[in-house]
Amino acid sequence: MKKSPFKAYDLRGKVPEELNEELAYRIGRAYVDFFNPRRVAVGRDIRLSGTSLCVALQDGLTSRGADVEDVGVCGTEELYFATFHLKLDGGIMVTASHNPKNYNGMKFVREKGIPISSDTGLMEIERLCEIQDITEPAGKGKVECIDVRRDYIHHLMNYVDPDSLKPYRIVVNAGNGCAGPVLDLLETRLPFELIKVDHEPDGNFPRGVPNPLLPENRANTADEVLRSKADLGLAWDGDFDRCFFFDENGRFIESYYIVGFLAGEILKDNPGDKIVHDPRLRWNTIEVILDHGGTPVQSKSGHAFIKEKMRQVDAVYGGEMSAHHYFRDFSYCDSGMIPWLMMVRSMSRTGRKLSELVEERMSRYPISGEINKEIVSPQDSIDKLRSLYQDKARVVDETDGLTMEFDTWRFNVRMSNTEPVVRLNVEARGDMDLVRKKTRDIEQNL
Repeated sequence: MKKSPFKAYDLRGKVPEELNEELAYRIGRAYVDFFNPRRVAVGRDIRLSGTSLCVALQDGLTSRGADVEDVGVCGTEELYFATFHLKLDGGIMVTASHNPKNYNGMKFVREKGIPISSDTGLMEIERLCEIQDITEPAGKGKVECIDVRRDYIHHLMNYVDPDSLKPYRIVVNAGNGCAGPVLDLLETRLPFELIKVDHEPDGNFPRGVPNPLLPENRANTADEVLRSKADLGLAWDGDFDRCFFFDENGRFIESYYIVGFLAGEILKDNPGDKIVHDPRLRWNTIEVILDHGGTPVQSKSGHAFIKEKMRQVDAVYGGEMSAHHYFRDFSYCDSGMIPWLMMVRSMSRTGRKLSELVEERMSRYPISGEINKEIVSPQDSIDKLRSLYQDKARVVDETDGLTMEFDTWRFNVRMSNTEPVVRLNVEARGDMDLVRKKTRDIEQNL
């Protein structure tokens, strides 16, 4: 049986086996049939299959009478920006983010950048794609190429005051993805020296598909930070909706601690506001939010679910330990550019290095780092863990996978929505040895 590329909150699959021009055309047609939009933004990342898939997608959209605003090659957040900034009726980004280069996919939004997930129309689009089209279109829409990058850069500059920033040396690694051109434009407006690594967009991904979550993909950024004596290192995935941080020592900073840090910074300017977080790692985030007078709100992991929860409670910020950061001022969408701009703003204000800003929190709540494991029967393994630990657990939470909390440590294990793996995260209170021991114990029982 052919594997469906439709996932819980987006579409991803191998090209052309699971995603091809015919399906892209049907998706465009189904999107209009279900949502009835008048104007739809379409963008793509630099994957080699992106152009032909975009053309087919646009043909499907216009065949049902919708007009297409073609954003061209861009980051996912630029597509979101075009949708809410231009007050369009929806948007579709052709991207597979950090998946291997023979993959592609799509992310779907409605007006204002509201995400479309399996609960809000994605499964209906899949169903409509399977229906043979026998109706005649009322009229064909048109395609117009647009450029929103200037307005997008202007929006990003609202998060910093260039005159108050220190002239940092910053290593920026675009991973041959889409971030390079945006960084070039920001460089002309900011007082930084940007040291560029794998900067040119290249869908062949000569250094491998950009995914800084993988430890083996971090060395070239870390080494350049040390070689150039930089103040900070940054790396992005292919469509740059995730930003990863390296301190001045070339040390990779887990995004979990960035979530807590940004939550605290944002609450300084938005006292008493709500912050949305995912359940995989949460003790540090919750403590920071409460210490700054905010209200923590938990959501299921995944961009569609985080954004939906943020809108429900009107949260000012949402963060996932997977390096997705969401902002109310960005129409509740995620951005890989806003986080680092906020970080250098804070570094400049305080005169402190990144390591100094996060060290205490890292020591207070050490973590395992996310461990991915392929398992034949993932649900059976999760059920086994539940039975092993439930008598001792103070908290059992199944918001997303299985979370179990004890006096001095906790863990979350969940099935991936995008890959055939189980993901494990372990956290403790000030005891890295305990993290290592409990991680070994759980892995042995998975």
